[in-house]
Amino acid sequence: MLSRRRLLAGAAALAATRFLEAPLRARPVSGRPHLGRDPFALGVASGDPGTDSVILWTRLTGITEDRMIGWELAEDAQFRRIVRTGTALASAGRGHAVHVEPQGLRAGRPYHYRFHIGDAVSRTGQTATIDPGAQRLRIALASCQHWEQGWFSAYRDMVAAMPDAVLHVGDYIYEKSFGGGPDVRRFDAPQPETLDDYRARHALYRTDPDLAQAHASLPFIVTWDDHEVENDYAGSQGVATQEPAVFLRRRAAAYQAYFEHMPIAPARLRADGEARLYRRFDWGRLASLHVLDTRQYRTPHPCSSGGQIIEECDAVSDPAATMLGGAQERWLAEGLGRSRAPQWTLLGQQTLFSRLHLPQGPQARYSDIWDGYESTRRRVTAMLEQPSVHNSVFLGGDVHSFWVNDVQRDFDRPDSGTIATEIVTSCLASRNGPEALFAPARALNSHVRFLNNSRAGYVLLDVTKERLSAQLRAVDDLADPSSGCASLASFVVEAGRAGAIA
Repeated sequence: MLSRRRLLAGAAALAATRFLEAPLRARPVSGRPHLGRDPFALGVASGDPGTDSVILWTRLTGITEDRMIGWELAEDAQFRRIVRTGTALASAGRGHAVHVEPQGLRAGRPYHYRFHIGDAVSRTGQTATIDPGAQRLRIALASCQHWEQGWFSAYRDMVAAMPDAVLHVGDYIYEKSFGGGPDVRRFDAPQPETLDDYRARHALYRTDPDLAQAHASLPFIVTWDDHEVENDYAGSQGVATQEPAVFLRRRAAAYQAYFEHMPIAPARLRADGEARLYRRFDWGRLASLHVLDTRQYRTPHPCSSGGQIIEECDAVSDPAATMLGGAQERWLAEGLGRSRAPQWTLLGQQTLFSRLHLPQGPQARYSDIWDGYESTRRRVTAMLEQPSVHNSVFLGGDVHSFWVNDVQRDFDRPDSGTIATEIVTSCLASRNGPEALFAPARALNSHVRFLNNSRAGYVLLDVTKERLSAQLRAVDDLADPSSGCASLASFVVEAGRAGAIA
């Protein structure tokens, strides 16, 4: 974990050949243009760590033309031991966002970074590369942060816990207001539809001090769900925006704005409009994290437009219906089938994977979760039974409630056996899920080990060779910007035994 990695700060310096003879100093000097306001007001961030690289991000504000900015990466917070430095273009066509990917870094160690332009210097960020020999791993699992409905104070607790990475599984922004109840602040803008609209919504989020501090302190691994574009959209089909051409323009604008504000390699945003977010992170023999995109490649919702309770719908079992798309399914199958499989197989995805039996009857399903795409779920479940796959754990969000579930071989046969574990985080800051939908879940679903639909927060995961431990961290009061966070419940998954133990 980063807290332990900080102890490495006093380790021997890198070989002299790896240092610049005259490190670039990010301080005001004569001849540099003076900027009247902070161009780094949206902060800094890092993400997608590798064993020898990491993505560094910032986005300039108050600038209209293309500008070059400088960046530095150092082993210490004082920037006395700078190991990489350079310049990057902040172009108007990309919203003056900057993504830098320094290569050849040392594995499993912390770094500090900052950006500068003229006489302005960004705040210092801290990040870390992946340790391929890791014996321990700590991940914070987050989802669903609505600007209006709660303060982002859970991030303070997260920063104090110093995880190796934050896995954010979607609904990073919300495109609309919804639900009753008092709000703590307002968007003060209509729903975004254009690129400038989505840029403004992301920029608003980046002004939250707790979110900004989390990005500056921890590397993020992100994927999206629906609200980054439009509620309940499925692939190329909108819900509120029903005209296909209009929706695709809106989706393209949202995708570009998302990439402009996230520490992701910009090459993942393809020229044909695809934004390839499915990717994999390996901590050596300890754990592998497969990050999925269950939104972009979906076929339309079965028997519904958007998320609805559906009954007697044969389309949910159509083999052609998919949550992942063919290319992503093949990528996942190939990755899970690797011979050098790690001890833990983590699958980061957006929503509730396990079956949710509903009081409307045995055939009733909620169409927007995996229940609406039964064939895809069965194919993924079958992948987990390969000999190369060990100790599978699904990590999800979306449903605004905490869940711990036993993933069954066949959810229609409760005696079919448990083959994996599912841990779902609640909303980090939003109102909870629909009580009528989730209240009966414990009585109707024997595979549900824990459910809380009244609290918000995140999940803190600790992984060792022997076990995976999960703390469900709940915010005391979303309406209090100084609110604390405490463990609502804790569960353990033992290696070699699927299912969680309280």
